[in-house]
Amino acid sequence: MSSKSQAAQTGQALWSKMPKANAELFALTYGSLVTELVRDYEDPIEVNAQLDRIGHSIGVRCVDELLSKADVNGMGMATQCQSLRDTAEVVAKVGFKMFLGIQAEVGGFSQDQRSFSIYLQDNPLSTFVELPPGDEQSGGDDLRKLKYSNLYCGVIRGALEQVNLKVECSIVRDTLRGDELNEIRVELKEVLADGAGDDYKEE
Repeated sequence: MSSKSQAAQTGQALWSKMPKANAELFALTYGSLVTELVRDYEDPIEVNAQLDRIGHSIGVRCVDELLSKADVNGMGMATQCQSLRDTAEVVAKVGFKMFLGIQAEVGGFSQDQRSFSIYLQDNPLSTFVELPPGDEQSGGDDLRKLKYSNLYCGVIRGALEQVNLKVECSIVRDTLRGDELNEIRVELKEVLADGAGDDYKEE
Protein backbone atom coordinates (compact mmCIF):
# COMPACT_ATOMS: atom_id res chain seq x y z
CA MET A 1 0.00 0.00 0.00
CA SER A 2 1.37 3.43 -0.92
CA SER A 3 2.08 5.98 1.79
CA LYS A 4 -0.55 8.25 0.21
CA SER A 5 -3.38 5.71 0.43
CA GLN A 6 -2.25 4.55 3.87
CA ALA A 7 -2.27 8.12 5.17
CA ALA A 8 -5.75 8.69 3.72
CA GLN A 9 -7.09 5.53 5.38
CA THR A 10 -5.47 6.47 8.69
CA GLY A 11 -6.96 9.97 8.53
CA GLN A 12 -10.44 8.62 7.87
CA ALA A 13 -10.17 6.07 10.68
CA LEU A 14 -9.01 8.69 13.21
CA TRP A 15 -11.62 11.23 12.07
CA SER A 16 -14.37 8.66 12.73
CA LYS A 17 -13.23 8.42 16.37
CA MET A 18 -12.96 12.15 17.04
CA PRO A 19 -15.70 14.12 18.84
CA LYS A 20 -17.39 16.41 16.33
CA ALA A 21 -18.00 20.14 16.71
CA ASN A 22 -20.65 22.14 14.89
CA ALA A 23 -18.98 23.44 11.72
CA GLU A 24 -20.91 26.72 11.68
CA LEU A 25 -20.11 27.46 15.32
CA PHE A 26 -16.45 26.64 14.67
CA ALA A 27 -16.28 29.04 11.71
CA LEU A 28 -18.09 31.82 13.58
CA THR A 29 -15.89 31.43 16.64
CA TYR A 30 -12.75 31.69 14.53
CA GLY A 31 -14.22 34.70 12.74
CA SER A 32 -14.79 36.38 16.10
CA LEU A 33 -11.17 35.73 17.04
CA VAL A 34 -9.87 37.29 13.82
CA THR A 35 -12.20 40.27 14.22
CA GLU A 36 -10.97 40.86 17.76
CA LEU A 37 -7.35 40.67 16.66
CA VAL A 38 -8.00 43.18 13.88
CA ARG A 39 -9.54 45.56 16.42
CA ASP A 40 -6.71 45.09 18.89
CA TYR A 41 -3.74 45.32 16.54
CA GLU A 42 -5.15 47.29 13.57
CA ASP A 43 -2.14 46.36 11.41
CA PRO A 44 -3.01 43.22 9.35
CA ILE A 45 0.66 42.17 9.26
CA GLU A 46 0.65 41.97 13.06
CA VAL A 47 -2.68 40.13 12.99
CA ASN A 48 -1.11 37.56 10.65
CA ALA A 49 1.76 37.13 13.12
CA GLN A 50 -0.64 36.68 16.05
CA LEU A 51 -2.66 34.05 14.14
CA ASP A 52 0.57 32.21 13.37
CA ARG A 53 1.60 32.36 17.04
CA ILE A 54 -1.77 31.03 18.22
CA GLY A 55 -1.62 28.30 15.61
CA HIS A 56 1.87 27.32 16.74
CA SER A 57 0.61 26.78 20.30
CA ILE A 58 -2.21 24.62 18.95
CA GLY A 59 0.11 22.66 16.69
CA VAL A 60 2.51 21.57 19.41
CA ARG A 61 -0.44 19.98 21.20
CA CYS A 62 -2.25 18.58 18.17
CA VAL A 63 0.73 16.47 17.18
CA ASP A 64 0.74 14.80 20.62
CA GLU A 65 -2.93 13.90 20.24
CA LEU A 66 -2.46 12.65 16.70
CA LEU A 67 0.48 10.43 17.62
CA SER A 68 -1.17 9.04 20.76
CA LYS A 69 -4.49 8.26 19.04
CA ALA A 70 -2.67 6.67 16.11
CA ASP A 71 -0.64 4.48 18.48
CA VAL A 72 -3.73 3.45 20.47
CA ASN A 73 -5.42 2.38 17.25
CA GLY A 74 -2.38 0.52 15.94
CA MET A 75 -1.58 3.11 13.28
CA GLY A 76 1.91 4.14 14.34
CA MET A 77 3.12 7.19 12.45
CA ALA A 78 6.82 6.36 12.72
CA THR A 79 6.58 3.78 9.94
CA GLN A 80 4.67 6.21 7.74
CA CYS A 81 7.12 9.14 7.98
CA GLN A 82 10.39 8.04 6.43
CA SER A 83 10.88 11.20 4.36
CA LEU A 84 9.58 14.76 4.08
CA ARG A 85 7.23 13.57 1.35
CA ASP A 86 5.75 10.98 3.71
CA THR A 87 5.46 13.59 6.46
CA ALA A 88 3.65 15.95 4.07
CA GLU A 89 1.13 13.21 3.28
CA VAL A 90 0.49 12.62 6.99
CA VAL A 91 -0.01 16.36 7.62
CA ALA A 92 -2.45 16.69 4.72
CA LYS A 93 -4.33 13.41 4.82
CA VAL A 94 -4.18 12.51 8.51
CA GLY A 95 -3.84 15.83 10.35
CA PHE A 96 -6.33 17.89 8.36
CA LYS A 97 -8.76 14.99 8.18
CA MET A 98 -8.52 14.05 11.86
CA PHE A 99 -9.02 17.55 13.25
CA LEU A 100 -11.10 19.29 10.56
CA GLY A 101 -12.74 16.51 8.59
CA ILE A 102 -11.24 17.69 5.32
CA GLN A 103 -8.68 15.96 3.14
CA ALA A 104 -5.97 18.12 1.71
CA GLU A 105 -3.73 17.27 -1.21
CA VAL A 106 0.06 17.50 -1.42
CA GLY A 107 2.11 18.54 -4.43
CA GLY A 108 4.53 21.06 -5.85
CA PHE A 109 7.64 19.48 -4.36
CA SER A 110 10.82 21.39 -5.08
CA GLN A 111 13.64 19.71 -6.92
CA ASP A 112 15.61 19.27 -3.69
CA GLN A 113 12.50 17.82 -1.96
CA ARG A 114 12.72 20.42 0.84
CA SER A 115 9.52 22.32 0.10
CA PHE A 116 5.99 21.41 -0.92
CA SER A 117 2.46 22.74 -1.08
CA ILE A 118 -0.70 21.67 0.70
CA TYR A 119 -3.87 22.32 -1.30
CA LEU A 120 -7.30 22.80 0.28
CA GLN A 121 -10.43 22.91 -1.86
CA ASP A 122 -12.57 23.45 1.25
CA ASN A 123 -11.57 25.73 4.09
CA PRO A 124 -13.80 25.43 7.17
CA LEU A 125 -12.21 28.53 8.70
CA SER A 126 -13.50 30.79 5.93
CA THR A 127 -17.13 29.67 5.87
CA PHE A 128 -19.44 32.73 5.75
CA VAL A 129 -16.40 35.02 5.28
CA GLU A 130 -16.11 37.84 2.78
CA LEU A 131 -13.22 40.21 3.27
CA PRO A 132 -13.91 43.91 2.71
CA PRO A 133 -12.14 45.54 -0.21
CA GLY A 134 -8.82 47.13 0.70
CA ASP A 135 -8.16 50.82 0.57
CA GLU A 136 -4.91 51.70 -1.18
CA GLN A 137 -4.71 54.89 0.84
CA SER A 138 -5.15 53.22 4.24
CA GLY A 139 -1.55 52.11 4.71
CA GLY A 140 -1.01 49.79 7.66
CA ASP A 141 -4.65 48.79 8.14
CA ASP A 142 -5.19 47.65 4.53
CA LEU A 143 -7.13 44.41 4.98
CA ARG A 144 -5.89 43.10 1.64
CA LYS A 145 -2.75 42.16 3.59
CA LEU A 146 -4.70 40.02 6.04
CA LYS A 147 -4.08 36.28 5.72
CA TYR A 148 -7.34 35.17 7.26
CA SER A 149 -6.41 31.49 7.64
CA ASN A 150 -2.84 32.07 8.79
CA LEU A 151 -3.65 29.94 11.83
CA TYR A 152 -2.96 26.91 9.60
CA CYS A 153 0.63 28.01 9.05
CA GLY A 154 1.25 28.21 12.78
CA VAL A 155 -0.37 24.81 13.41
CA ILE A 156 1.80 23.13 10.77
CA ARG A 157 4.91 24.89 12.02
CA GLY A 158 4.24 23.95 15.65
CA ALA A 159 3.35 20.34 14.87
CA LEU A 160 6.38 19.70 12.69
CA GLU A 161 8.66 21.37 15.22
CA GLN A 162 7.57 18.70 17.70
CA VAL A 163 8.87 16.01 15.37
CA ASN A 164 12.16 17.89 14.94
CA LEU A 165 11.42 19.64 11.65
CA LYS A 166 11.78 23.43 11.58
CA VAL A 167 9.73 24.79 8.71
CA GLU A 168 8.46 28.07 7.34
CA CYS A 169 4.87 28.24 6.11
CA SER A 170 2.99 30.82 4.10
CA ILE A 171 -0.38 31.08 2.43
CA VAL A 172 0.27 31.70 -1.26
CA ARG A 173 -3.24 31.25 -2.65
CA ASP A 174 -6.54 31.97 -0.94
CA THR A 175 -10.11 31.54 -2.19
CA LEU A 176 -11.04 34.65 -0.19
CA ARG A 177 -8.79 36.53 -2.64
CA GLY A 178 -10.42 34.98 -5.69
CA ASP A 179 -8.04 32.06 -6.15
CA GLU A 180 -9.52 28.73 -7.21
CA LEU A 181 -8.14 26.94 -4.17
CA ASN A 182 -6.17 27.48 -0.98
CA GLU A 183 -2.45 26.74 -1.08
CA ILE A 184 -0.07 26.62 1.88
CA ARG A 185 3.63 26.53 1.00
CA VAL A 186 5.86 24.66 3.46
CA GLU A 187 9.66 24.84 3.36
CA LEU A 188 11.99 22.75 5.50
CA LYS A 189 14.64 24.98 7.04
CA GLU A 190 16.36 22.65 9.50
CA VAL A 191 16.20 19.20 11.07
CA LEU A 192 16.34 19.86 14.79
CA ALA A 193 18.11 17.87 17.47
CA ASP A 194 15.97 15.45 19.46
CA GLY A 195 13.64 17.06 21.97
CA ALA A 196 10.71 19.43 22.07
CA GLY A 197 10.95 22.85 20.48
CA ASP A 198 12.01 25.81 22.60
CA ASP A 199 8.54 27.37 22.62
CA TYR A 200 7.00 24.16 23.94
CA LYS A 201 9.60 23.88 26.70
CA GLU A 202 8.90 27.41 27.88
CA GLU A 203 5.18 26.77 28.07
